[in-house]
Amino acid sequence: MDALSEFLRTVKLSGALFYDARCSAPWCIRSPPTQRFRQYVASSGNHVIEFHLVTGGRCYVRVGNDTTALSAGDIVMMPHGDEHYMGNGVGSPVIDGEAAMHKLVTREIELETLGGGGEETQLVCGYLACDERLMQPILAGLPRVVRVRLRDDAAGSWLESTIRHTVDQAATSAPGSNVVLGRLAEVVFVEALRRYVVQLPSGHTGWLAGAADPAIGRALAALHRRPEHAWTLDELARDAALSRSALTERFARYLGQGPMTYLADWRLELAAEALRTTTLGVAEVATRVGYESEAAFNRAFKRRFELPPARYRRDSRERVPAESVTRPAAESTA
Repeated sequence: MDALSEFLRTVKLSGALFYDARCSAPWCIRSPPTQRFRQYVASSGNHVIEFHLVTGGRCYVRVGNDTTALSAGDIVMMPHGDEHYMGNGVGSPVIDGEAAMHKLVTREIELETLGGGGEETQLVCGYLACDERLMQPILAGLPRVVRVRLRDDAAGSWLESTIRHTVDQAATSAPGSNVVLGRLAEVVFVEALRRYVVQLPSGHTGWLAGAADPAIGRALAALHRRPEHAWTLDELARDAALSRSALTERFARYLGQGPMTYLADWRLELAAEALRTTTLGVAEVATRVGYESEAAFNRAFKRRFELPPARYRRDSRERVPAESVTRPAAESTA
């Protein structure tokens, strides 16, 4: 999964928040669309992903009309930020999860307890922020609910133990615990994606399925490692160990477009992200994403976003707080 590693090297994940919950049946809690939590979680990302690790007992998660049963060792993730319900048993009032968020964030409560006193379910809940546009290639191929097992192997069991230990340490305000939680949230997200790919049925398409294909994975990793490089189809085909025609056909089967079109789109997404979040000049942004001519970059950018780069930046700044715009260090790269 080198392609996933290269992809996530560019797509910054941030704003982790974890908390414990002990729920006794019957219970039911409503979690609103995760955009409501952005003020608590996001530092620069505009999309929030929520996930839950069941560390004991059982429960369900319901999104729309679809209900998924969960048991100890499951991680369930809502990658599109959907409103959802979690619970166990029937007959309990629905608790509004949004109401307790401020207290959880300010550490007024470290452990949420609720329910009717019956069978207990133990949960660790987390939130993670990202840039929705940059993450779209992965998000587009994910269902509304992603469920994976951690207890099927030693690595998953180790991760579960690490999550539980780290959340316990954070509850005692141990030095550095917030930084560790942030890194741990990234690990949980990547591990959930990795395990989801492994369980995909044969014939599945999308970015993650393409990344899991040995040849297309090599091509994707190469493009994301050096998006500014002057790639040719011949060079990329050599990296993927395929002929030009085989690479184009297989790439399109997974991702719905050819590799050169994919690269052009990704370069423009990187450029848009740089315009939104840095003070780099338009010419420097163009160079960093692989354009030799600022004029050619301006034309391509306007075709995709219906605005020239400078206007796009101004409009974006009007919608985003000034503190989210950063000046990159001199040695940073696109």
